[in-house]
Order: sequence, then structure tokens, then C-alpha cells
Amino acid sequence: MTSPEHDPPSGPKIHEQSQFRPDLSSLHVREDVAVTGLCGNVHLPTGRTCDLRERHKGSCHFVGPEDAENLAAR
Repeated sequence: MTSPEHDPPSGPKIHEQSQFRPDLSSLHVREDVAVTGLCGNVHLPTGRTCDLRERHKGSCHFVGPEDAENLAAR
């Protein structure tokens, strides 16, 4: 049985100033993407950004810089 706290909602949530996400201070996370509720993890050798929801299970799904710009503009 899965408890609600272990199964985050499927939609992204917008982070406000009052909410804290420790990974936003990391160089490998695009803050403009991460504040929209997405992972935002950056694959440093390629500059590609993960477009899955924050704290997703499994491996990241990376998209190119142009697509990441569109994610940040949501």
C-alpha cells in the first residue's frame, strides 16, 4: 500500500519564496526550470536539462537547451 507522502502529485507545483528546495543552490540544477516544479537537473557535459517532475523516480529525461527555455517560460 502506498501512502500519500511517498507518492507525490503528478502535476508540477510552482515554488514560492516561502517554499524551500535545497537543490536549487546546486550548479547542476537550472533554477528557472526547477521553480516550475520540474526536476531541472542539468547533464553538465551536454547542457541538457531534465523535464520530469521534481523528485521523480528513476533516471532523468534530458531535453536540449532550447526545449528547457520553453519549460522555464511556462
